[in-house]
Amino acid sequence: MTDQPTDARERLRQNFLDHDPQQHPNRWEHLWQQDDLPWDKGFASPALADVLADRKDLLPVPSSGRRPRALVPGCGKGYDVLLLASWGYDAVGVEAATTAVKAANAESKGWEEKPEYAVKDEAKGRGSARFVFGDFFEKDWEKEALGEDGLKEGQWDLIYDYTVSLCQTHMSLRTRTDDDKFLCALPPALRPKWAARQSSLLSPSGRLICLEFPTYKPPSTGGPPWALRPETYLAHLNQPGKDVEYDEEGFAVWKEGQMPGGGALERIAHWKPEKTHKIGEGTDNVSVWKRR
Repeated sequence: MTDQPTDARERLRQNFLDHDPQQHPNRWEHLWQQDDLPWDKGFASPALADVLADRKDLLPVPSSGRRPRALVPGCGKGYDVLLLASWGYDAVGVEAATTAVKAANAESKGWEEKPEYAVKDEAKGRGSARFVFGDFFEKDWEKEALGEDGLKEGQWDLIYDYTVSLCQTHMSLRTRTDDDKFLCALPPALRPKWAARQSSLLSPSGRLICLEFPTYKPPSTGGPPWALRPETYLAHLNQPGKDVEYDEEGFAVWKEGQMPGGGALERIAHWKPEKTHKIGEGTDNVSVWKRR
């Protein structure tokens, strides 16, 4: 698949072009206020739906007996959060754009009555769905979402990462040189921090599910969305918080047998989904990760 930019994708890229990364949250907020949302497909991820329905062998089982908790960073209007709740998860979406949180709350009104969010497993029943404003890399939103449990690490049984935190850049960003390489909508400078944060959020028996997109782009085309290959996830999640090597083309270098770092995650499954959003058909991958 070639990466011929559509008008919408080019407009998205131009929205961030020449803006200091510190201003990216404001740029996402601007798009939400203008209702300029080319990434919004209007429904939950088909690939996630298939994982929940057909790959239960990969899903977490909380040891405490409580209802499992699911997190969707950069949740947009919250379709994936509502899907997870229909499968029995207490699901939370976090966004750093206030207008996005308002849109998600509006989308969720009466969600229990919508057929696409009908209870999927009568034995588990329906979970809850809520949306919070916050910086993915900070802990404030966790306390709002989980109360006192939010002060502890490792409280999420399932994390679904598709956009790699579309709006979750907030004020944690720092300026880096143009040599920094990329990770979907998240500015590339935050990839090590992204991996460390995912590791700290995941429960001991938890699972991180990533929909890897876009795998077909050369890094030279810029973003968002920034070019990604499976090696990017392997390199960063094997060494959370550490800078990793990139080649001259801008792709992460991954070699089998590399020693894992502290908090490393291990990939336990990887495949091309039969169903996904149209833009990723034939090129998207699903990867599932657990603690080492």
